Amino acid sequence: MLILVRHRYKKERMDSSVKDIQHEIVIEIAVLSKSDSGYTKEVNLVSWNGAKPKYDIRSWSPDREKCGKGITLTADEAKSLLLALQNEFLSLA
Repeated sequence: MLILVRHRYKKERMDSSVKDIQHEIVIEIAVLSKSDSGYTKEVNLVSWNGAKPKYDIRSWSPDREKCGKGITLTADEAKSLLLALQNEFLSLA
């Protein structure tokens, strides 16, 4: 299931046991899957702690208060991943 969405979302995570991490989801690109618990695995353009936005793949809780471990990619890295996946899928055809 691939759901394409685009809009802004900004949230600050406040947790005394973890350094305060701020994130702004600049563009929601796609929801790749949704678990029974409501967590969604997403591809977004995210700014972490005010830095330049990067492509980001990770799971998010329904209220966006928690997120799982993920991966961030620069635009060049995201393009390289896209090309590698396109080549992989073309070779399977």
